Amino acid sequence: MGLQSYRETLITAQVDGPTLTAAAAATCLPAQAKFTLPAQFFKYVGQAIAIRASGRISCVVTTPGTARFDIRFGATVVADSLAMNLNTTAKTNVNWWLDLLLTARAVGTSANLMWQGTWTSEAVIGSPLPTAGGSGVFTLPYNSAPAVGANFDSTSSQVVDMFFTQTVATGSLTLHQFTLEALNG
Repeated sequence: MGLQSYRETLITAQVDGPTLTAAAAATCLPAQAKFTLPAQFFKYVGQAIAIRASGRISCVVTTPGTARFDIRFGATVVADSLAMNLNTTAKTNVNWWLDLLLTARAVGTSANLMWQGTWTSEAVIGSPLPTAGGSGVFTLPYNSAPAVGANFDSTSSQVVDMFFTQTVATGSLTLHQFTLEALNG
């Protein structure tokens, strides 16, 4: 017999997030899409959430730099993609898609989440031209073994936010769609 739980969309973005161009970490979510998980949201080990996001990204050929996403509960980074190399062929407003699964490994005042995901975009290094094969896919965390994220207090409410960082100010990223789901509430 199953857990007899449910899958629920907690929030979606209703508008685009800000267009990010600075070489610094910043939220890519519109204010309305920052969801507050209630205290005790994570009640048991194995409880999971999913994040799906998509948008457009640009990078230049001379200094494409890297892209990095992180999921934060308040100020705590609970999932970090790590710095992903961008394409050395210039890309202008090409699609990206981020898909993350986060599962509670511990709950309480020292809660944490095991997480993994994928980031797909023509802007990732090694992607062929669209006419020659489509978009590249990175498994996340990038160039690293899967790992449990930083501890947070699941007995307190937590604001879920998604940040983006690029290492150079020669590109841009805009989030168009975002969904946060409870998979087994």
